[in-house]
Amino acid sequence: MATTSVSSPLRIGIAGLGRLGQRHAEALAFRTRHCNLVAACSPVASERAFAGEQLGIGRLYDDFDAFIADPEIDAVVLVTPTSLHANQTIAALEAGKHVFVEKPLALNVADCERVLAVAERHPAQVAMVGFVRRFDPSYMAAQASVAAGEIGQPFLVRSQTCDQNDPEGFFVRFAPTSGGIFMDCSVHDIDLARWMLGRPKALRAFATGTTALHPALAEFGDVDNGLAIVEFEGGARAVLYASRTMAHGHETSTEVIGTAGKLTVGEHAARDRVVRSDSHGVRHAVVKDFYERFETAFATEMAAFVAACRGEQPLSLTLADALEATRIGLAITRSLHSGQAEPV
Repeated sequence: MATTSVSSPLRIGIAGLGRLGQRHAEALAFRTRHCNLVAACSPVASERAFAGEQLGIGRLYDDFDAFIADPEIDAVVLVTPTSLHANQTIAALEAGKHVFVEKPLALNVADCERVLAVAERHPAQVAMVGFVRRFDPSYMAAQASVAAGEIGQPFLVRSQTCDQNDPEGFFVRFAPTSGGIFMDCSVHDIDLARWMLGRPKALRAFATGTTALHPALAEFGDVDNGLAIVEFEGGARAVLYASRTMAHGHETSTEVIGTAGKLTVGEHAARDRVVRSDSHGVRHAVVKDFYERFETAFATEMAAFVAACRGEQPLSLTLADALEATRIGLAITRSLHSGQAEPV
């Protein structure tokens, strides 16, 4: 089993070096304190070449089992296809490694429960799922305000994850393994809603959707715009919107309504605070994609993982939270297909 010490840097290996994986790797290699990125794993030769040539990583693997058996690795970061998350997380825990795994934890409840069971047998190891919005300064401030009672009792969350349209159809190619728009996009909003509302139990969900620009998604039972309502025990509700077809850029926003006020986060997708007024009208620049919007949050998230692995601070984000997000996301997806409200 890998051991960690507060006095020595955490030795991290990363598996998966696609679009987000490369950004995580660059942050770990150059911008995250108290850790060293010592190994990388990918079945794709060009991704291993990137790790070696651009990041200076000498321990490169094309086989995951060999990767997690490396005794020089204390913790692993998994940015691999969602269908692999559960088994790889379990394998890494059983190999004695701390684990950070990108969301969602799995595409079914049974796999989430398997991960939780293994994690319970390894209490000394950190297991964390990448719900990055919990580490965004604005969302953290909003949740602290809600928890302090500043808007009274929260009872409604309206939240959306809307990506800029990709005319080349990246999401169509991703659809066979994504779990659908609600599991891929709205799982963040589901987790935010539970966090803001105090982690209530979800009772049932209803969803509907439409395909505005990418009809090829129908082959996979998916849509490019979806709406969902989740009912929670105690009367709280969440209204979720997901889109892959925004014309202007990426727009993540959330509204939390309470008995004594409301909070909004991320309105208008503003890149900065500059508003331009001229003969064309009044406008502001917008963020291009999710990484630009949450770059600071990604850095804070990974710093929190490293600190937890080094025993410096506990995590408030749990595997049980990830399981509930998957459970709710699956109910929403079932409702999209059935056209009926589905129990959670």
